[in-house]
Amino acid sequence: MHPALSVVFLTTLIGVGQGLFLALFSSQSYTIVNILPAQPGSYYALGGLIALAFLVAGLIASVFHLGRPERAWRAASKWRTSWLSREVIALPLVMALVFVYAVVNWLELDADLYGWGLPGQVALTVGSLGVAATLALFLCTGMIYAAIRFLQEWATPLTVVNYFLLGSASGFAFAAAYAAALAPGMVEFYAGWAIVLTLAACATRIASLVRNARLKRVSNLQTAIGVRHPQVQQQAMGFMGGSYNTREYFHGRSLVFMKSVKWIFLVLVFPVPVLLLWAGLALDSGALLWLAFVVQYVGLLFERWFFFAQANHPQNLYYQVVG
Repeated sequence: MHPALSVVFLTTLIGVGQGLFLALFSSQSYTIVNILPAQPGSYYALGGLIALAFLVAGLIASVFHLGRPERAWRAASKWRTSWLSREVIALPLVMALVFVYAVVNWLELDADLYGWGLPGQVALTVGSLGVAATLALFLCTGMIYAAIRFLQEWATPLTVVNYFLLGSASGFAFAAAYAAALAPGMVEFYAGWAIVLTLAACATRIASLVRNARLKRVSNLQTAIGVRHPQVQQQAMGFMGGSYNTREYFHGRSLVFMKSVKWIFLVLVFPVPVLLLWAGLALDSGALLWLAFVVQYVGLLFERWFFFAQANHPQNLYYQVVG
């Protein structure tokens, strides 16, 4: 497939926003039961607004992928059957809940809603709804691709798992750098989980690469035209110029280029950020934590480009093999 940069930025930016929100909510939950040091509401409010900014940036990036942006609202009309429609609904819902979460923390609104006698119940309630919506958004985004059966590289549960783990890892990495400036007592929690999530993402992403390398194609020239003869040979495409099919369903890059991109993201997304996070913790360096996030995010841009480009559309049997 031909990777659209707008979708590359959409999926990586909202992944950071979702992961950052999960990091903030999880740490706040721990503070309520005195496992982590308590932080002022402004800390979670500002963090929530930053998470919202990532989500908004991803939404803006997606607009550049639309042929008719004024009709974007119609994308939500098929929510019963389309994962894309469900994503279109889930993303604004997550954004709204993250915004409410930030406001609740900024105003430090609280009440004993459940008779537990614990502080922060309003923020926990709103945050819990936000977590549910965030996980649903991860599911919707991943299933947009995993549900396409004829694109065999995507049609696996690993697609959804990787979207969740990579987005969460980048969000926790950002949270570690953010905490280094405003809440040093939280850095170890965020950075530790960022390392765990990055290592888990490394395992599942490598598993998907190994799986895809061993795929047995179910489509061939015989199945494409419905002829069972064992010696079907294609002689021409029927035209000499390019078309939508030749541009949008094939990346046009060499195998050497693809391998280079693969190794770039494998290095930038996994070992380098882990080492930088570990060094940032050991040396108490906020700069190294920021560098870990930046390097990992750049690597995620390569990873997401490779994810889209690696999918081999069956139509390429016709439009790319011959021509």
